[in-house]
Amino acid sequence: MNSQGLWNERFTLYSKELQKYLKYIFNGHLVFVMIIALGGLGYYYSEWIKTLDSSFPAALIISIVLGILMTRSPVSTFLKEADMVFLLALETKLTGYFKRSIILSIVLQSFLLFIVFIVSMPIYSKVTNAGSTEFLTILGLMIITKCINIGIHWYVLKYQEKSTARIDALIRLVLNIVLLYFALANVNILLIIAPFILLSALLVYYKKSTRTKSLKWEVLIELEGKRMMNFYRFANLFTDVPSLRGKVTRRKWLDWLLVSIPYSPNSSYLYLYARTMLRTNDYAGLLVRLTVIGAVIMMAFPSIWATVFITVLFLYMTGIQLLPVWRQHELKIWVSLYPLPAKMRQEAVVRLVSYFLCVEVIAFTIVMLVTGRFMAAAASAAAGVLFVIFFKGYSRKRMTSF
Repeated sequence: MNSQGLWNERFTLYSKELQKYLKYIFNGHLVFVMIIALGGLGYYYSEWIKTLDSSFPAALIISIVLGILMTRSPVSTFLKEADMVFLLALETKLTGYFKRSIILSIVLQSFLLFIVFIVSMPIYSKVTNAGSTEFLTILGLMIITKCINIGIHWYVLKYQEKSTARIDALIRLVLNIVLLYFALANVNILLIIAPFILLSALLVYYKKSTRTKSLKWEVLIELEGKRMMNFYRFANLFTDVPSLRGKVTRRKWLDWLLVSIPYSPNSSYLYLYARTMLRTNDYAGLLVRLTVIGAVIMMAFPSIWATVFITVLFLYMTGIQLLPVWRQHELKIWVSLYPLPAKMRQEAVVRLVSYFLCVEVIAFTIVMLVTGRFMAAAASAAAGVLFVIFFKGYSRKRMTSF
């Protein structure tokens, strides 16, 4: 079997799948908003850096952020569900296939690591006055360590016990953070070498201990499916993605939120989509993630205008990703059998999206109040309320174009 030809075919199909959605992403209006957002955040980021001094724990913070990125080392295998049947017997002949997957993963993840490293270096330079020689040395060390992490993760995937992967990730996280901290703190070279040797020893150990173990195809296929779903969720910001499948979780502890919905025919759509948004991770989880990220960024930038900007930006990002719930039950015929006007369905979605955004506004306001920034809290609340009012009209127009 030609494993190289199979990998090239899978990579080509994957590239075409990406290109199919990237043309919508780079033509979308959200890109324009993101460019403005990055410009604004970049400005406040540079102004914030000017306020730092040698007492700021730059080495610790940067080592934690980069350590997490180095520890997370997925491998892009491009496997499909049918491969568990048709390729399982050919596992010994697919060594070249998986080597190419590992190399591609190293290249892509090293690039991401490089971007985050470049963004964080102004902080490090401001605090330590480090130069280009130190930057290049640390970058080289990070890329080599990243290769070791991906190798370890690949061999750990052969273990049946899930606890092994969790313990391994924890050990590597600690070693990666310690290694980077020692390198950034410019301590004795022996202290830097020690965690590096331990990581290398882990790689050798797992390689030898898994020599007789076979690949866990179901695990690889599941991880590949999750990786593609993450991309589809991002692409869903810009266009409809038929391949997107949301994970549904029964959240009984949130049932109290539905008590206020009247038991009447006029509330049918409201109840249906409320249940959908609370149970589907793509919506409830999205609200939590963006709210937490937005609140953390707000606390980092003291300016009131930055607070207003971040509030509007994250409300927009949340709202635009919640709107696809409008099409959640589009292919279910029983929903179409409701003896209710379609306008009622639209209004139910608009109300629910507005409620979700109001929760985010309240969370941002509380964070500002807790941190003692009362003017910023008032500005965030006012900007949030105005945005929610605007977004209601925008939602109706957007849904009519779906």
